Amino acid sequence: MLASYSCDVEGGWRPLVAALYRGFCPFRNSSAGPLNLPRIYLDHAATTPLHPAARAAVEEGLRLWANPSSPHAEGRAARRVLEDARERIKASLHWKGEVIFTSGASEAAALALGREVSQRRRFVSAVEHDAVFGAAPGAQVMPLTTGRPDFAGTEQAMAAVQHVNSETGTILLTGGRQDDSRCILLADCAQSAGKLPLPDAEMAIVSAHKFGGPVGIGALLVRDYAMLEPSGGHERGYRRGTENLPGILGMAAALEAGGLDRWATTEAERWAFGDALGEVLAPGAQCSWIFAAVHPTLGAQAVLIRLDAAGFAISAGSACSSGTLKPSRALTGFGVVPDVARRTVRISLGWNTTAKELERFVDAWQALSR
Repeated sequence: MLASYSCDVEGGWRPLVAALYRGFCPFRNSSAGPLNLPRIYLDHAATTPLHPAARAAVEEGLRLWANPSSPHAEGRAARRVLEDARERIKASLHWKGEVIFTSGASEAAALALGREVSQRRRFVSAVEHDAVFGAAPGAQVMPLTTGRPDFAGTEQAMAAVQHVNSETGTILLTGGRQDDSRCILLADCAQSAGKLPLPDAEMAIVSAHKFGGPVGIGALLVRDYAMLEPSGGHERGYRRGTENLPGILGMAAALEAGGLDRWATTEAERWAFGDALGEVLAPGAQCSWIFAAVHPTLGAQAVLIRLDAAGFAISAGSACSSGTLKPSRALTGFGVVPDVARRTVRISLGWNTTAKELERFVDAWQALSR
């Protein structure tokens, strides 16, 4: 059949490919074919597009090229801008403690878990990001009870817990630790900073590229510098390496420009989207921007391939581990049975996701699920 088509017809080969696509595509909403419809990005939990305000701030930072630690006038000017950005970030996050800039969430986790001065016994929840497990080898795993970590036995210990789980959108810390726990709490706020108020914790991890800031900049928030063993170098002696001034400015600008109330979708639209997906894993209290949807029959990789071909970008979980064939540590930790886990994909929304994009995805998802 394909051999009967000629590329010498009016319009060339593209209309022919689109016609063939219309004949075979299972998605009602994609009748124009992937050649004509814009792609829709729904993998914001992996990374989110740079906010225009952050882009402008990064460009400003690139013009301030001096090292903020240098004693000359150029260095002092860069230092003033950096410290102003630090205060702006603290104000945006309503954080009363200190801010140590890092290259991202993974470095912040390693700094907190590796250099907390008391060296208390480490606990991590069963659904933590691989970077946290890597930073705390030998840590005791905290099981989950009704979708929340069980803090039993963590007295006089240090516990690392995600604020919002990156694969299911489950809110693990609804205020902080349990009232009777006296542990040092490290809250991984990579998926929640700029969206939810920070939980009650001694330390918190934030990552700029999860809320519209640039890649390569994050921070460890700490109640007091004295909780950490200094390493020398920059950041008051708690982090080696020259500060990334353009990234820091972009991070501050993204936080100031963001917030769920400024997103292109409303809270009601996001919850309606989740409802339209059918079976969605909800191990506990959920956020409105990450959904773990379960396909009725197809495995996650097959779903990703088909939706990618139709113009949708989603994932099968954390981008740091989605390339492995092993069962998801997070879904296993939540008690999801293997057959359901293998059919689960992650759909995550961001500041520039629109309601029309969500409608198109629902059409495609429902057609693929029939």
